[in-house]
Formats: sequence, structure tokens, C-alpha cells
Amino acid sequence: MSFPGSGLAKGLAVTLRTMTKRSVTAQYPDVQPDLPPRTRGVIGLFEENCTVCMLCARECPDWCIYIDSHKETVPPAAPGGRERSRNVLDRFAIDFALCMYCGICIEVCPFDALFWSPEFEYAETDIHELTHERDKLREWMWTVPEPPALDPAAEEPKELAAARKAADKLAAQQQAEAEAAQAQAQSQASEQESADQDRPDTPGEGT
Repeated sequence: MSFPGSGLAKGLAVTLRTMTKRSVTAQYPDVQPDLPPRTRGVIGLFEENCTVCMLCARECPDWCIYIDSHKETVPPAAPGGRERSRNVLDRFAIDFALCMYCGICIEVCPFDALFWSPEFEYAETDIHELTHERDKLREWMWTVPEPPALDPAAEEPKELAAARKAADKLAAQQQAEAEAAQAQAQSQASEQESADQDRPDTPGEGT
């Protein structure tokens, strides 16, 4: 059961506790904030991995990704082979005035061409300038932090396990071949030594 004026007393108590604490002010922009490693700032583009599959643009809920490309004919790698056609990226732009930072484009990219960057200082005075082209997106790519280390008790990825198994198998095969060659060389040397000892002395030797 509350008595009259209890709410006022609680409010004054909070005020008194706050007054005794020293206020902490982040001196931005002189002091940059310490952002979490998975901060969703802007989207960086690793252009070399982009195959112009258009999956990110199709899955974007805001339709804020603009991609232009053209096809080029690639000559055959070997004589008698067939020519191939590949998509060449002409434009990759993101309108951050429309982007809602959902991260769907990053999740659906099958070739790891899009990454979250913690960069957040990209304000503009004109809303039309918030559409950033691939050159700017590539600059932000180099601000992407390294992925966090795996849990020491986590299971090794299947790709690394398969690669390690193949490397160990190849190393064991090479070691076995080297040991076999060494054993064969030792056997031939011992046989040669035995044959030299069994060879009869010819007349006149040792005189």
C-alpha cells in the first residue's frame, strides 16, 4: 500500500542518486565510438567476387540496389574448345536513402561479394547523393573487420577437414615413396658391397 507522496519521494531519490554521479560525455567526433564488431554501418562490395547473378537486387525488399552489366565472349582455354560468355559488371550502386539495413542482400549473396562495414560517417546534404556507386562501396570494403575467431571447442568446417585430410594423405604418400626409395637405395648398396666382397681376387692383385 502506497502512501501519499511516495511517487514524488521515489523521483527525488532517483534525482539525488543521479546528481552524485559524474556525467560521461562522448566527445564525438574527436573521440570515435567503440562500435561492436557486427555493427551494421554500410555495405562494402568486393567486386572481384561479384558474378552479376542479380540475386541481391531481386531479394532486396526496398529495391535500392542498381546493377548494370554486359556480356563478353571469352576465348577457349585450349585449342578446339568452345567460347564462353560471361557477365561483366558495369554498375553496382546502393541507395542508402531507401536501404533499411536488413542485410538480406548480404545473406543471399552466394559468392561473398557483400559485407557489413562499421563505417557510418556518410551523411550528405542532398538525398540524391546517398546513392553510392561501386567505387565508394569498394572503399568501404577495406573497413570491414576480420571475422571473429571460432570457438576452440567448435567443430572444424567440413571444407577445412576435407582439405586437411587430402593434404595429410598426400604427405603420407610422399613420405612412403621417399622411404621406399631410400630402402631400395640401401638394398642396392648392400648388394653391391656383398658382390664386391664375394668377387675372387685376380692374379697379380696386391703385388
